[in-house]
Amino acid sequence: MIFYLTALALGLCLSAMGLGIFITMKIFRIPDITTDGSYTLGGVVTAILLLREWPMPAVIAAAMAAGSVAGVLTGLVHTRLKIDALLSGILVMTGLYSINLNLLGRSNVPLNQENVIFSTLGPFEDDILNEFSVSLLIVVVLSALLAYVLRTDFGLAMRATGSSETMTRALGINNNRMKIIGLAIANAMTALTGSLVAQYQRFTDINMGIGIVLVGLGSVLIGDALIQWLGLRRVWLQLLVIVAGCILFQIVLATSLTLGVDPSMIKLITSLAVMAIVGIPRLVRRQAI
Repeated sequence: MIFYLTALALGLCLSAMGLGIFITMKIFRIPDITTDGSYTLGGVVTAILLLREWPMPAVIAAAMAAGSVAGVLTGLVHTRLKIDALLSGILVMTGLYSINLNLLGRSNVPLNQENVIFSTLGPFEDDILNEFSVSLLIVVVLSALLAYVLRTDFGLAMRATGSSETMTRALGINNNRMKIIGLAIANAMTALTGSLVAQYQRFTDINMGIGIVLVGLGSVLIGDALIQWLGLRRVWLQLLVIVAGCILFQIVLATSLTLGVDPSMIKLITSLAVMAIVGIPRLVRRQAI
């Protein structure tokens, strides 16, 4: 039971990244690989500032600001230099590896003695309950804010940009600016996830972001499949299902470990799970036709 509660808490921590990938993949139709770098960047900034005993609100704000800068860089490379969105993300992600390593100063920094957000805000004496309750609170607040933003005129302009750039251009909307803002918001949320996970596992590693985009993508695809199956149209319901997809994906990985799968094979399992999530529905639709 404790093992699954831990997986549930981790799934909630990763939900912020899932919501960010939802913005780039489902709203703007941009495959943003910056995720791997901005996720680590959030953890790196968090480790540096916690070691310097910064207050927790400032630590979270700084991590998200750093992630948003990474998103802006990707957006500028894509819109100003006219480089493909996928390649733009790869270029920024590659550069972030060196930046993260230089900021951190070494490959791994432990956070065993620092007051993390779960112990600071947690109302319980049990660490696992604190991790679950705090991560749940953060996800609820973040989802509510995002749902509100997407229902405003600005949010509608963002969603319209992803649906039809020709139409939004005719309406006087700056598509490039919308893409840059969307990437900034998405990577700020990804950096928040990196910060939460670093505090959850109590260490920051320079390689913690490698392949994390697959985890986020798999979670979003699970959520998207549920959205299509249930026929959901309301934004807040779609965001709720995306969060559920993140949790479900972590439960699947946790179940694999309880069945005795070698932990060294977890990346392969993640890759195969995402492949199945993407491929099987398409094969079913093709056979139906």
